[in-house]
Amino acid sequence: MTNKEKIEELRKKRSEAMLGGGQKSIDAQHKRGKLTARERINLLLDKGTFEEMDIFVRHQCRDFGVENTRFYTDGVITGVGKINGRSVAVFSQDFTILGGSLAEFYAKKIVKIMDMAMRVGMPVIGINDSGGARIQEGVLSLAGYADIFLRNTLASGVVPQISAVVGPCAGGAVYSPAITDFIFMVDKISHMFITGPNVIKAVTNEDVTFDELGGANTHGIKSGVSHFTCENEIDCFQKIRQLVSYLPSNNMEIPPDEEYDEEEKDLEELNDFVPDNPNKPYDMKELIAKVIDRDSFFEVHKDYAENIICGFGRLHGRSVGIVANQPLVLAGVLCLNSSIKGARFVRFCDAFNIPLLVFEDVPGFLPGTDQEWRGVIRHGAKLLYAFCEATVPRITVIVRKAYGGAYDVMNSKHIRGDVNLAWPSAEIAVMGAKGAAEIIFRKQLEAAEDKQKMLDEKIGEFNSKFLNPYIAAERGFIDDIIEPKDTRKKLITYFELIENKVDFNPRRKHGNIPL
Repeated sequence: MTNKEKIEELRKKRSEAMLGGGQKSIDAQHKRGKLTARERINLLLDKGTFEEMDIFVRHQCRDFGVENTRFYTDGVITGVGKINGRSVAVFSQDFTILGGSLAEFYAKKIVKIMDMAMRVGMPVIGINDSGGARIQEGVLSLAGYADIFLRNTLASGVVPQISAVVGPCAGGAVYSPAITDFIFMVDKISHMFITGPNVIKAVTNEDVTFDELGGANTHGIKSGVSHFTCENEIDCFQKIRQLVSYLPSNNMEIPPDEEYDEEEKDLEELNDFVPDNPNKPYDMKELIAKVIDRDSFFEVHKDYAENIICGFGRLHGRSVGIVANQPLVLAGVLCLNSSIKGARFVRFCDAFNIPLLVFEDVPGFLPGTDQEWRGVIRHGAKLLYAFCEATVPRITVIVRKAYGGAYDVMNSKHIRGDVNLAWPSAEIAVMGAKGAAEIIFRKQLEAAEDKQKMLDEKIGEFNSKFLNPYIAAERGFIDDIIEPKDTRKKLITYFELIENKVDFNPRRKHGNIPL
């Protein structure tokens, strides 16, 4: 065979590999309203940057007739490319080949690209669309899953890991995305569950649809398994590209800056932002949008535990992670779900050198038997633990309420908050005025002829003495009380000041977070 013939053979084999399971299978994928594995990679990466690896890998199984379907790539496409000019590793499961079922060499391809990502220091993006384990390969498929789970765990906190679930992801397969940092799901086509509707029907006699059990909205709103719910696949991959723009490539780098040359905002309106009525809610997202760079807020877990807000933003072009109480939902209280949501986000930011900005307006933890019996003590401690161990630059702005233990938890000075600022509207106390007055002055109130009049007087007394930021400032627990209009300017100045600060945790293998 001449060199020319050999090159022609290579081209023929490569063209065969590019067709995946064949045109008929590609057409079937499109009829399901889904893109192919290669179309997804092209949407995700900068044009022309994808370098595929292991395109000629095929399975080696000789059982149950599967030896007659030995497609190139073996059902998963792996390689490297760029997003906004920065390198990423990617794998995309190909449903057109044996239903995207995972097997020995399929798993080896994913493991290989993940190992490379950890050595090089680049994010890993996995695109999941698979019918599960390839039954014909038996324990080899199970071993392949475990090999991937191990890499997910070893890569955690080393390089960012992002999962896009754009089809079925069931059984043991769900645990790989579950270990990664962020999960994206697409309405109507994404499904994640341990056991499917048929098994649930047989075991518990419950009737449930695929979407109800493990669809994008279920995991985006109810379970919190998914961080982003997308309208379609194009929206999904655009959002992944946006997310990557806020993140460093690995835990040894700092987040990338963006040029910021807009005129500084006039924030005089913030002086009247907080309602005079302390019980009147307002939208914390509006405050965030006013303070950070224009149109830079990228919210995480938007529809889950909405009483706390988590997301990324920029201050004068610099990436920050934002955690904020939301007075519009449950008055901004902390509960078990919001604590878990906040803790995971804080720990991600800390692992990848992303400074933390906290906006605080919290009346405490949500009371009730449901919260207590479901472990709000343990789950609330997760958020406390996350802030306590974080060594990245951290700034808190107390906007209004900072009551009880929740004051401590929300990045207070006492748990190594670097800079703690307060607006004049800040109320820092063990509890609200009415509850405090009823406890402190209980005996006087019982003896009073006009109990309501005395209660109102004592509430006023407590308000004037304690529901302000000045006592905390006198003791250095608040570094400064600022006019709201100066918030952005102060944050930019202080984040620049502390960007190279160093905190140390005790030498240890790892702590034991109250999981």
